[in-house]
Amino acid sequence: MLETFRDRLFTEIFPGRTEVPKTLIFAKDDAHAEEIVQIARDVFGKGNDFVAKITYKATGRKTDDLIASFRTSANPRIAVTVDMIATGTDVKPLECVFFMRSVKSRTYFEQMKGRGVRVISDTDLQAVVPGATSKERFVIVDAVGVTETELQESPPLDRQPTAPLERLLKQVSFGVRDPDTLSTIASRLARLDRRLSDLQRTQLTVLAGGTTLKEIAGGIVGALDPDRQLAHAKELAGGVEPSVDEIAAAGRMLLDEAVAPLAQNPELRQRIVEVRRAFEQAIDETSADQVVEAGYSADATDRARETVASWERFCEEHRDEISALELLYSRPYARRLTFREVKDLAEAIERPPHRWTPGRLWEAYEALDRSKVRGSGQRVLTDLVSLVRVALHQEDELVPYPELVRERYRAWLLSQENAGRVFTPEQLAWLERIRDHVAASLGIAADDFEYTPFREAGGLGKAAQVFGDHLGPLLEELNEVLVT
Repeated sequence: MLETFRDRLFTEIFPGRTEVPKTLIFAKDDAHAEEIVQIARDVFGKGNDFVAKITYKATGRKTDDLIASFRTSANPRIAVTVDMIATGTDVKPLECVFFMRSVKSRTYFEQMKGRGVRVISDTDLQAVVPGATSKERFVIVDAVGVTETELQESPPLDRQPTAPLERLLKQVSFGVRDPDTLSTIASRLARLDRRLSDLQRTQLTVLAGGTTLKEIAGGIVGALDPDRQLAHAKELAGGVEPSVDEIAAAGRMLLDEAVAPLAQNPELRQRIVEVRRAFEQAIDETSADQVVEAGYSADATDRARETVASWERFCEEHRDEISALELLYSRPYARRLTFREVKDLAEAIERPPHRWTPGRLWEAYEALDRSKVRGSGQRVLTDLVSLVRVALHQEDELVPYPELVRERYRAWLLSQENAGRVFTPEQLAWLERIRDHVAASLGIAADDFEYTPFREAGGLGKAAQVFGDHLGPLLEELNEVLVT
């Protein structure tokens, strides 16, 4: 195939050319791609840089670098891939799409074929393809009969869009292995994984024994692949052609293995459902809203009272389970609270059945007694510290945490002036940035100077220049004074 391609390239495919156009070859798998690369190097005799394999497996170079070179450099002229460049990657100088693998999905074929339709200016094309004048067309080389095959429309991965995830997961635990159910679960898990926070993803991975939701979803999709089921059946049969029953049994084995992290782990299933609910919002597209009553609601006060009582019970019941609560309960504090611990607390209260946020809790206290609540509007995560202290009855007044930090900062600054320590205007500007960072993050470290707003002011280097050797001790002092 490659020899025929070489012999007809400059006579029939691209007559008049002397340089091989940018060509993308689709292979069946990674081993097939490696084989094609070696043969292409021998057939064209142009050296190793002339042909490159670009797949998900290691190639000795970063795949992003290889794709960038294929897009903007003279070499490689031929790239061999499985499906990495099939979708979502533009290689504008590409003029030849070469199929050495079969494709059954019409949608996937259109996506693969579409790699060649990208337009490019004459100047940019000539920079990477010597001898080319302009890209007026692209050519498909079909070595396996893809264009003569009756292609099928790919069914959606989520085949049961109205089925609740909780019910689907329960069916898996009961032994259900039908393709529609498992395909739908894989779709839901993959979609959920893209919305997870780092903490949620870590928690679910730990519950799944080190396997991520993305890996579980990928394993299910792979186990549903008929080609993989056939290959596994052949492997079990010692290489001979398996029967229909043997293929079905091999497929069942693959599916059992793929869903094992879900089927055998009720805690993981429950946590997935809880996290999923946190992202859901029911929208009624049928009923029209009507104003029933306008005025002050006595029920709102009752709900606020119940929210506050429930919040205080939560703090008491989980005081030994959540680090932030454990630290805030201890008097004197065993150590300084960290932002990560406050974020863990926020994650915990956002889960069903409570679905609390700092803003909702703040509004509940405000509805009960506005005279004991300062500040309104948008809340920050560190306001949870103030909310916990009020819930523990360590404070009588609910004050936004940033405001507490500013009060402590003013008191500290006054004590410094009384001690004869004077700061320049430039130093005061830096101190205010540090104060605001502490208010939002419960502390400051040298690494934080690489981010906004410090970076725009010169970063750690500038701060060290402004404060000299006093910077380190100053940060420790402000962490101690402003946070506790």
